Amino acid sequence: MYKLENIKKHNALLKSVLCLFVVSGFLFANDNVAVDGGKKYPIKDGMYTKYHLNTQGYKEFNFGRKATKDEINAWNVDIKPDGEGLPKYDTKNGKVLLDEDGKPIIAQGSVELGEELYDEKCASCHGDFGSGGKGYPTLAGGSRNSLKFQRLNPADMNPNPEGPFKTIGTYWPYASTLFWYIKDSMPFTNPKTLTNSQTYALVAYLLSVNNIKINAKELDYEFILNKENFSKIKLPNEDGFYPNVDTPKNPKQGVENITKFLANADNYGTGKRCMKDCIKENVADLVLRIKHDLSKDANQPLSTKRDLPKLKADEKSSIGKTIYESKCAVCHGNEAIGAPVLGDKEAWANVVKKGMDKVYSNALNGVNAMPPKGGHMDISDENIKKTVDYMVESSK
Repeated sequence: MYKLENIKKHNALLKSVLCLFVVSGFLFANDNVAVDGGKKYPIKDGMYTKYHLNTQGYKEFNFGRKATKDEINAWNVDIKPDGEGLPKYDTKNGKVLLDEDGKPIIAQGSVELGEELYDEKCASCHGDFGSGGKGYPTLAGGSRNSLKFQRLNPADMNPNPEGPFKTIGTYWPYASTLFWYIKDSMPFTNPKTLTNSQTYALVAYLLSVNNIKINAKELDYEFILNKENFSKIKLPNEDGFYPNVDTPKNPKQGVENITKFLANADNYGTGKRCMKDCIKENVADLVLRIKHDLSKDANQPLSTKRDLPKLKADEKSSIGKTIYESKCAVCHGNEAIGAPVLGDKEAWANVVKKGMDKVYSNALNGVNAMPPKGGHMDISDENIKKTVDYMVESSK
């Protein structure tokens, strides 16, 4: 509790203290002060007040060299929605590749080539025809109308059975993002290895399985995508990220229109402050209460033991197999990664030589390029061990 009887005395004391600060400020006006007004002290014997300092002098700093034109071209890979940045030629390390006649190789790819590349490099994760895989996004299918669905609380009276179905053909606004992402980050096990022509081919194939048309024509096997016709691609949801507010000709004007609309409070009403008798109803009637008695379940003694049901041997193997296929096969199913491949008896024999405790420890804590639990920290230690058991048993 604050006491106010000595307020005059306190005010006088405060004024005297302020005067002291002002005088001291004049006294130190010519000293070296920091930006925030604090005083700087001299560095003496390698110490700044009570703190040790690194007193080595650096007269010049070397910030490296200026990037070359080829290096800039190799790094400048972003693709704008209008097609700016799309490659016209095949390149390597920023340099244009030439054919046997010394002419630049035009970057282009057909739907047919794209399908071959997809089956070889992409289907293992994203499923046939982009239908989706375990743990990896679905690329095709669905309807744009599903974007109107919202995930609601399952406890709602009429919850939506499913949320929006977001794929290239239903949700993505621009195909440029597709080219950029594939070229820069795919395939997952070996990114940045696709040529520009291969990337055009994959984009063409993915557009075809999403039933995207160019100039009102379907993309058949012979269709070839390149920089020239890329700008003619219009995805169904290109205008879906702009508010539809009386802008039938140009949806992008909706941003300006909705801003003007919301700036005028008369359009949606202005609230009135209530300072007295604001709630006329019985407050108790306004409170939502859980009707079910949860006290019995909530107050269980801490000593109660709740073991998971014991699994049979074949069920344990099934869990390990499921986790391997959904989480581990990307690396342990590809020799190029360097991890022991499932079924490689010699490789796994060398691993098991260390002892199963060591194998479990490596799986749980990470080893070499593999992060702890392969990067899937949501999996329990017990299930990681079951997955290791499955991989070892399947490689004998």
